[in-house]
Formats: sequence, structure tokens, C-alpha cells
Amino acid sequence: MSTEVPTEQWAQVIDKTGGPVEYRKIAVPTPGPDEVLVNIKYTGVCHTDLHALNGDWPLAVKLPLVGGHEGAGIVVAKGELVKDVQIGDHAGVKWLNGSCLQCDFCQQADEPLCPKPELSGYTVDGTFQQYCVAKAAHIARLPKDMALDAVAPILCAGITVYKGLKESGVKPGQWAAIVGAGGGLGSLALQYAKAMGVRTIAIDTGDSKRKMTSELGAEVFVDFATSKNLVADVQAATADGRGPHVVILVAVNEKPFQQAAEYVRPRGTVICIGMPAGAYLKAPVFETVVKMIRIQGSYVGNRRDGAEAIDFFARGLVKCPYQVVGLSELPMVYEKMKQGEIAGRYVLDTSR
Repeated sequence: MSTEVPTEQWAQVIDKTGGPVEYRKIAVPTPGPDEVLVNIKYTGVCHTDLHALNGDWPLAVKLPLVGGHEGAGIVVAKGELVKDVQIGDHAGVKWLNGSCLQCDFCQQADEPLCPKPELSGYTVDGTFQQYCVAKAAHIARLPKDMALDAVAPILCAGITVYKGLKESGVKPGQWAAIVGAGGGLGSLALQYAKAMGVRTIAIDTGDSKRKMTSELGAEVFVDFATSKNLVADVQAATADGRGPHVVILVAVNEKPFQQAAEYVRPRGTVICIGMPAGAYLKAPVFETVVKMIRIQGSYVGNRRDGAEAIDFFARGLVKCPYQVVGLSELPMVYEKMKQGEIAGRYVLDTSR
């Protein structure tokens, strides 16, 4: 079943590791029996997309590749086995494009840990194109009255930080330090934390990010570039001076991952979400043991986490600060990302 679909479309394509990204016309893909074809209207740009371009993660990337994994649009075609999605439904294409649904992890709602995942914009073509294929079981179901440009960043950034907060076990009234709070993930982590009743410390640098994080609910801003003693400043920011109960690391460089265990409070939890290329975790063994610190990774959410994260957005509890530019302007976004100049998120309009 399908509506009228063109045979060609505009896309941003990587032909070799390191780029460049070329804006050109390619064929529109055809969905398989268990897949849908989504006419992508808007797509967010995530730091993961830059890793896909650079090929600096220890994970093989498809080439040629259409990147992107925060796509929101309209279902225009579907395979014959798809019964619970209709033509005209609004849908989101996420990082996890598909999984086997049969392994132990998939059967226990840990489908992001499936040993045979299909990853949008990395192992399969993603959302930096006008028409994108995804497994019907894994698309995000979006209400038709939901703004597609505004929801796009929720489909990765929002779900990912919401999952991290859930994994941390943080409780209402407790403190969470959000490291990288001024970026796309961090700005959403602040809002999800606030909506969950959690008090927040924003760690980032620059007056624009100080202003933005304050407006998003951060009670304290610690500028890592000007602080003379980051550990002491973060600990002092909490009501009792003992440090945050949870640290959410969404930074894109290694140093913050080495500091978190020093300022988190006893029995605190450090959640690692950001994945700087080639980085390693390092924590003082003595303090980790005597303070009974837990250090844990958190990957993207499962389908239930995705639905919950989108529901927070639907109720107006979270929103991602974003700017809309044309799909053709993706190289400019990458340059700003490399320079650390993006506050919030860039969203690409695929019609231009």
C-alpha cells in the first residue's frame, strides 16, 4: 500500500570516511515487508552524526551513507506485513532503526542491546534525506497535531537523556549535575530532570549557555572554563555541600568523564552517555570504593522509553531549543558542531 511517491529525492551523502558530505539526488528506497517509508519533513542533527562522518567510533559505518537519526515525518508507503501503521500516520525514525525482536535482549525490552541492530545513519541510511525506510516495529508513533520540527530532537536526544535519568535511579528532590548542559542532549536533560522533580546543576561554559540553562530550570551554573576548582564548586552548589546524587555526562570530550567520580556524593551514580572518540573512563579507586560510587553507561532507550519521553514533550514539559535550516546547510552545522558553537539543536528542513 502506498501514496504517490517520487522516484528521486534530495539527500546528504557521505561517500568516504571523513567526507565531504554531498547534497545530491538519489533514488527513493522501497520498504520491505515489515518496513515503512517515511517522508521526512524535519530531522535533527546529533553529535553521533559527526562521528559517523569521521568514522572515529570502533563500529563499521555503511558507505556510501545517508546520515541522520532524528527524523519526523509522514508514512507514505508500507510493506504487506505492516498492520498497525497506516498511510498518513505521523512517525519518527530513531537511532535504532530495527532489531531482531527474537534475542534475549529484545525479548526483555532491551532491544538497544540486540546483537544485530540496524542503526539509522550509521549501518543503514538515515534521515538526512526526504524519504527514509525504517522497521515498522521501531518507529515512534507521533500524534498528528504534534509539531514535527519541534519533536525531531526528542527522537534521539530526548529519549537518550530520559533513559539515562531513569537508569540513574535519581529521586525527586535530589541533585543531578548535567555535564554538557548547554548542548542538545544537556538542554533536554535539564528539562526532564526538572519535570521529574530533580534539582539540577548545569556544567558548561559561556554566557549564552549560562543564560539558556538558567531559563531551562538549572538552579546553578558552573563554568568549567573559568572555575578555579571545579570539584569544589560543584559540591558547594548542592544544599548540603556533599555533591550531586547523580552526574549525567553528555559531554563530547574526555576530561569531564575523569572528574565526575571526584565530586559525586557518597553512594552517588555517574551515568555516561556521551561517547568522545577514543576516550577512557578513569576514576580514583580509593574514593570509588570508600564512597561506594556507581559508574554506569546508558545507551538509547527502548520503545517504551521512547513513548514516555515523547509523552513528556506532548504535555509541554520539555522542549528542545532549536534552529531550523535547510537540509542543504548540513556542512555548516557540522562546522559549528566541531567548534562547540551550538546551543541547543539544529533541525534540518528537508524541503530546502
